[in-house]
Amino acid sequence: MKILVSNGRVIDPASGRDEVADVAVAAGRIVAIGKVPAEFESARTIDATGCIVAPGLVDLAARLREPGHEHEGMLESELNAAAAGGVTSLVCPPDTDPALDEPGLVDMLKFRARKLSLCRLFPLGALTRGLNGEVLTEMAELTESGCVGFSQAEVPIRDTLVLWRALQYASTYGYTVWLRPQDGFLGKGVAASGAVATRLGLSGVPVAAETIALHTIFELMRATGARVHLCRLSSAAGVALLRAAKAEGLKVTADVSINSLHLTDVDIGFFNSSMRLSPPLRQTADRDALRAALADGTIDALVSDHTPVDADAKTLPFGEAEPGATGLELLLSLALKWGADAKLDLSASLSRVTSRPVAVLGDALGSLASSAGRLVEGGVADVCVFDPAATWAVKPAELQSQGKHTPFDFASTGMALPGRVRATLVAGTVAYQGGAAQ
Repeated sequence: MKILVSNGRVIDPASGRDEVADVAVAAGRIVAIGKVPAEFESARTIDATGCIVAPGLVDLAARLREPGHEHEGMLESELNAAAAGGVTSLVCPPDTDPALDEPGLVDMLKFRARKLSLCRLFPLGALTRGLNGEVLTEMAELTESGCVGFSQAEVPIRDTLVLWRALQYASTYGYTVWLRPQDGFLGKGVAASGAVATRLGLSGVPVAAETIALHTIFELMRATGARVHLCRLSSAAGVALLRAAKAEGLKVTADVSINSLHLTDVDIGFFNSSMRLSPPLRQTADRDALRAALADGTIDALVSDHTPVDADAKTLPFGEAEPGATGLELLLSLALKWGADAKLDLSASLSRVTSRPVAVLGDALGSLASSAGRLVEGGVADVCVFDPAATWAVKPAELQSQGKHTPFDFASTGMALPGRVRATLVAGTVAYQGGAAQ
C-alpha cells in the first residue's frame, strides 16, 4: 500500500533533519521526504498536522513472555503494546521458558513475530545453556538464526572462568555480550540498600552489587577485547565506572530503564508492589547521575525494560511480589519528559530511543543497520507519528499490554505524561492508528 504522511514536522535525529514535510511510503520503503513525486498516488493518507513524524522507536529491553509465560503476556498482546507505543523494533532477552539457547526456539519466535507484522523482533540468545551459567551455547548457530547478541538476562554468571570463556568466544567472532552488572550474591535483596529499605524492613541490594560486577566485567574486557553492552545501570557509582571505561577506550555501551530514570526508592511508599523492580530503585543522587549520563552520552540508550507481570504475582507482600512492570507504551512519553526536564530539544530526546539504540546494535542488524531508527529516502518505512502537545493519564486497564502493572499509574502518581502516539508504521504497514490522525 502507498501511504502519504502529510504536513507533519519530520524529525530525524541521525541526520539532523527537522522540517515540516510530507513522507511518501511505498513497498515498505520511504520513497520521498519533502517533495513527493508527481506520479505518486497514495492509497491512504495520514494527516500529521501538528504532529511529529519520527523514526520508529527502538527498544533494547522488552520481555514478551512467550514462550513459557503466556499467562503474563502473549506475543500478540505485547507487540500490539509496542505498536501503540510507537516502538517498531525491539530486543527481547533470552529468559523465556525454555530459554533461547537453541536455534529452533529463535526461529519459532521470529516466525511468530513476522506473521503478526506489528514490530520487528531481535532476540538475544542465551549466553549459557538454560541460563545456568555453566556451559556456553553455540553462539555461531544462534547468530545464524537471528540473535543480535548474547545475554544471561537477570541471571548472573557466578563462575568467572565461564564468563571469561564466553567473552573470549564472543570476541573471536565479533559478537556483543549483553550483561546486567549485578553480583550474584550481593544482589539477592528486594530493594536498594538505604534508609527506605531499612525503615521498611526490606532486604537490601547495595551499590557494591553493581560496582563489583562492573569491575569484573571491565577486567575481563581488557583481557579478551570483547564488546559488552551493559543493561540497565542503576547507580551513580556505576555511571562513574562506565565513564572511566569509555574514556579508556573499552568497547562498552550501556542503557538505563525508564523506571530508574524517573523514580527513586522513596516511591516505594507503603510497600507498593508496582515499585518492585529489577534493578531496584535507588536514591535521588543515583537517579540524577543516570539522567545526566544519558544526557551527556555516557549512557547510550533509554529502554522500557518492559516486563509484564500477572496480577496474582503482584498481589503479594512487597518482598514476595514478582519484579517487573509494563513499559512499552510509556517509553516515548517518558523519553520526552526526561528531555524536557533536561532542557534538551526534541531531536536529542528522540535520539536516545531511535538512532542511539541502533548504534548499539550495529552490524548485528545486517542490512537494516543503515536505515533502522532513522528516516531516510530509500530506507525502511518504520515511522512513529505522535502529538507532542497531547498529554495522557496512564490507566492500566486501557493499556494494550497483558501486564497492567506500572509505577506510573495516574491513580498513584497523579502525573500526566506528554506525547501521544497517533500512528505507527512498520515496513510501510500501519501497525497502529489512534487518536486524531486519520
